[in-house]
Amino acid sequence: MTLHEPASRPALILCAEDQEDLRADICDELRESGYAVLEAADGEATLQQMDACTPDLILCDINMPGLNGYGVLDAVREHRPHLADTPFVFLTALSDPQEVVEGKRLGADDYLVKPIDYDLLLATIGARLRQVSRMRDKSNHELQELRQAMGTLRQEASQQAFQAATRVLDLVAPGMVLLDSQGDITFVNQRARQLAEASDALRLNKRCSATGAMARRLRESIASATQASRRGEEPVFSLRLPHRPGSHGLLVLICALGQEQAQEPEPEQEHEQEQEQEQATGGEDASVVVLLSAPDQRPPLPRGILASLFGLTPTESRIAMALLEGLRSEEIADQMGVSPTTVAFHLRNLFQKTDTHRQADLIALLLAGSMTAYLEDP
Repeated sequence: MTLHEPASRPALILCAEDQEDLRADICDELRESGYAVLEAADGEATLQQMDACTPDLILCDINMPGLNGYGVLDAVREHRPHLADTPFVFLTALSDPQEVVEGKRLGADDYLVKPIDYDLLLATIGARLRQVSRMRDKSNHELQELRQAMGTLRQEASQQAFQAATRVLDLVAPGMVLLDSQGDITFVNQRARQLAEASDALRLNKRCSATGAMARRLRESIASATQASRRGEEPVFSLRLPHRPGSHGLLVLICALGQEQAQEPEPEQEHEQEQEQEQATGGEDASVVVLLSAPDQRPPLPRGILASLFGLTPTESRIAMALLEGLRSEEIADQMGVSPTTVAFHLRNLFQKTDTHRQADLIALLLAGSMTAYLEDP
């Protein structure tokens, strides 16, 4: 009997452990419990496995030859954004609290001490996979609401109503750019235009493009989001472009609006449906939304909006607002006159209340939440 939720395919676990006998035992236990398993004997092999496929959870020994577990985790969190919500569980023979602190600081989700208690191992994996499933369900629901809002916007029969909806989007704190399935721009709100005009790194002409070192990454992220949308998927990509001198840069979130996979129409209905879609959308189906934010130039959100959206305390709301301004934890501590430990405590609460694990994911959710609030209550 498996300990993970039934699905169309078994969850894929990547097990990185340099002790061959222990790795074999762990992998056998996982396979017997219904999981698919990949193996790696060192840090470099672990990264190669992650480049070849996308695991649902990573088990990683800390003390491996060459690149150790900390190096693997750093590479995952910093350079593999598509694994942002993949649980990372450390395996170690040491129980030094400092190792636990270091692992948590780098973004580890859990920590298992050798000798391995296999019941605890399986329970931990099952719990983490269920947590990720809940997070993805929540994210899918929010993006579905955004997709519906975009569909409503594009299908407004009245030009007056369309202009009113556009004015609402011009109030949204982040800049918003809609791209169709070909990657062409179909809508730009006022804030996005302002940010692009003030930036030497971003261009909003027929397409959304960048200059300099980040041009390729932006282009590839938009292409990946567009392809994912065609498959009905809804990943989120993030990057930071240079902005004005002395600023924190321009935050860019690229969200695929997974297109619904409609059933094939009957031949006699196909032409009629194409005409209806052309009339409803102007031939421009929203496939990707690009959100832009300059943290140090962010228009203020309505007072208390984040608190009401996510159930935050006043202190948590202040820290959330500071994160949206691009401040680091130590800068937030100085601004609030508290210790970094206090900020870290409230950050943990923020992660728990928003079901996120990294600051980049938290900021993305806060931006999306603020936008949704504007749309629902103009």
